[in-house]
Amino acid sequence: MPDGSPGVAPAGGDAPDGDAPDGNAPEGDGALGGRNLLLGVSGGIAAYKTAPLVRLFKKAGAEVQVLMTESAERFVAPLTLGTLSGRAVLTEIFPETSGEGTEHWTKHVSLGRWADLFVVAPATAQTLAKLAGGFSDSMLTATALSARCPLLVCPSMDRDMYAHPAVRRNLRTLREDGCAVMPAAEGELASGLTGAGRLPEPEAIFARVAEMVSHGDEGHRAADGVEPARAEKSSHTLPHSLADRRVLVTAGPTREPIDPVRHLSSPSTGTMGFALAEAAARRGASVTLVAGPTALETPRAAPPGHVERVDVQTAREMHAAAQEHAPAADLVLMAAAVADYTPAEAADSKLKKDAQEGDDLTLRLHRTPDILAALGKEKPEGQCLLGFALETDDGPANARRKLREKNLDWIVLNSPTQDGSGFGTGPNEATLIGADGREEAFEQMPKRALADALVGRVATAFEVPASEVPASEAPGPRTPQ
Repeated sequence: MPDGSPGVAPAGGDAPDGDAPDGNAPEGDGALGGRNLLLGVSGGIAAYKTAPLVRLFKKAGAEVQVLMTESAERFVAPLTLGTLSGRAVLTEIFPETSGEGTEHWTKHVSLGRWADLFVVAPATAQTLAKLAGGFSDSMLTATALSARCPLLVCPSMDRDMYAHPAVRRNLRTLREDGCAVMPAAEGELASGLTGAGRLPEPEAIFARVAEMVSHGDEGHRAADGVEPARAEKSSHTLPHSLADRRVLVTAGPTREPIDPVRHLSSPSTGTMGFALAEAAARRGASVTLVAGPTALETPRAAPPGHVERVDVQTAREMHAAAQEHAPAADLVLMAAAVADYTPAEAADSKLKKDAQEGDDLTLRLHRTPDILAALGKEKPEGQCLLGFALETDDGPANARRKLREKNLDWIVLNSPTQDGSGFGTGPNEATLIGADGREEAFEQMPKRALADALVGRVATAFEVPASEVPASEAPGPRTPQ
């Protein structure tokens, strides 16, 4: 079924603003050299932007196969995209051309295994719904189901359509399935309205694609903690940018005992910290993972990367473990949700409610050690220290203050009150703030993908191999570019 009504142009999407971009990619950078890209084009006015996008991909060295919905052909000619890509555009699973049916009906499977990255741009409301619902009624949607590579979706539609609860729900579903979603840009729309709904410019999409390729499977489809089949295709793109580096990660909650059966803790599952440890190990690092109480399994990684796990229960135990391992670490990622207070005295036996006077129980609490502040104070030269700020109010101001006062190189700001973010195994969104004030926002995505993106940014501080630099001359921390 086409993704627009026959004979009617969808009202949403971009208003053409002069000539289309000329498709100038950075000359000779070869950012996509040797990569196989699928470009899915659905039926919106913004489809005209895919011609310069294909040119950008080709100039960067990629092989490009274009898949179009039937409605997309109303906005841009398949011949145009086929000429620019050097490959015939595919639309139907069962083409009418005689003799091609047997050859083509499984092509969506072979294409899904061929691709290193699948980009859907523009992704109309109907195509989003089909992707989120697992429909396979066109070459585009069938290939999306078969693909074993990262999927980047670029929505484009009218402002009110983009804001509709059904569309937002479909975008959340895609993110939860591990797809990367590039938010629509703001500006004048084809309907005459102004707001969010424009397809990002080809140069912006190209930059996001190059980033995903360089940082591996940032958008691969997987629930947190599940090793997906599609990672098989994309794992070779991940550079060993942390080879020969030592990384310390703290993860999970701490438990401060009240009595033998009760404790003070937080809802943290450790998912984010474990994902950070995995991302660092997959980049070749030797990782020490100090983990609070959690049911998660120790992340595994192919050599040279590996993860050594140290289990702790209390904030005091985590403090001791962090102080033991931090001095030797090149990179410290403090993702644990450490309790700020602990009972002054834990009862030796279970506190019985019938043994208390009245209905109230008073606990006297002591402050736990500030592990992050201690590591910041004792940070050796050349070490990079990243902390997390989980804030409910005045998030940016509190995060910057924490960054400054605790001598951090980076801080990751997120909020437990943000819809679809916070504790648990679901998605998260965050802002990375550098010591020089630069900020980078990460849209809502699975925690595993977010961890990979964060580690990819931080890894830029270690561009010179450790084996070539004396410890005293190791490169200092760099803020995100």
